[in-house]
Amino acid sequence: MSADSETHGVRVHLDRLLAERGMTLTELAERVGVTVVNLSVLKNGRARAIRFSTLTRLCEVLDCQPGDLLSHDRGDENLSGNNLLN
Repeated sequence: MSADSETHGVRVHLDRLLAERGMTLTELAERVGVTVVNLSVLKNGRARAIRFSTLTRLCEVLDCQPGDLLSHDRGDENLSGNNLLN
């Protein structure tokens, strides 16, 4: 687990979703309207936040629900829960 995911306890399942759909990160970035760099930061668990508009667009393009893309590591009960990715 990366240091950031240990801090915020949110896991991003973008690799799995891309593989299941036979889609590249570049293709997803183009279809969502964000940079490959920003998606890479999200994919690698280094993002500190995500806009609802970006999350919505990711879900539309990937035909998934937010819970398919993100999960919370319930092993860390000391998280404040105030910010999803902070």
